[in-house]
Amino acid sequence: MTAGEQARATTQQPLAASGADDAFAAGAAWIEGEIVPVAQARIPILDTGFVRSDLTYDVVSVWQGAFFRLDDHLARFERNWRRLRLVPPLAREQMRTILIELARRSSLRDAYVAMIATRGVPPAGERDPRRFPNRFYAYAVPFVWIQRPEQQAGGVHLVVARDTHRIPPTSIDPTVKNFHWGDLVRGLYEAYDRGGALGALSDGAGNVTEGAGFNVFAVVDGVVRTPAAGVFDGMTRRTLLELLEREPLAPLRVAALPLADLARASEVFLTSTAGGVMPVTTLDGAAVGDGRPGALTRALRERYWAAHAEPRWATPVSS
Repeated sequence: MTAGEQARATTQQPLAASGADDAFAAGAAWIEGEIVPVAQARIPILDTGFVRSDLTYDVVSVWQGAFFRLDDHLARFERNWRRLRLVPPLAREQMRTILIELARRSSLRDAYVAMIATRGVPPAGERDPRRFPNRFYAYAVPFVWIQRPEQQAGGVHLVVARDTHRIPPTSIDPTVKNFHWGDLVRGLYEAYDRGGALGALSDGAGNVTEGAGFNVFAVVDGVVRTPAAGVFDGMTRRTLLELLEREPLAPLRVAALPLADLARASEVFLTSTAGGVMPVTTLDGAAVGDGRPGALTRALRERYWAAHAEPRWATPVSS
């Protein structure tokens, strides 16, 4: 039986657990066919996901006891692993079962649930990535915030990095979620050095792209704008685009967003699974609008969180 067949057989049986249920209070992880407390989770040091960042991942939230857009996250995850020519050892439906069980086992009402597909550990002496047995990992931990609600109340200070540009799409495809965060982290430190809380990067040609784990939106001349290229198709971003199409609060434009237009925006906000819709009230040290979260940003934020209860997007965690 191959490794993939063994993994498929494992998920057809009751999911295994190590330790008592209270051991999962801090989270749970799926490692090599077993659910373990997240503190016990380990990956092999030779896994090319670790040593070469040869992987893709996705993150879905559990909010008030239900996954938000679980199947959309899984569909995006599959698209991305296929684009990297990965063949995980589990079928998508089996991954879905594991993610739900991780959330259930941890008993977290609000959780951050990650799934990862790696190229895997090379067989001894092998360098041809086509011969590596690919791997699947997953974990659920308490919900992670880029900016906590109390921080969002007054708005975020966003800095656009001057010294760092986003890795070009011709080098790393930003639509495939990855761990190539060297440029994003460098931009974040530049933001800290300039008194900001978060950093966004430009494409080097005068347009804003994205930041470490978030997409950028701006309201310019009454139009909601967000970059079309060089950015990840964030699920929160996608949700806002769909909500605006369903019930327009303002005109929408998905296209290049020049830094000059960002600088004169009346409202700026960021979107991420790890934070929802986050108002920006200071940009590069200057107030955005009147220096408070804008009315459109607040309305979209309310709509986004309300959407978590919509049956088409909510998958309750079984008790």
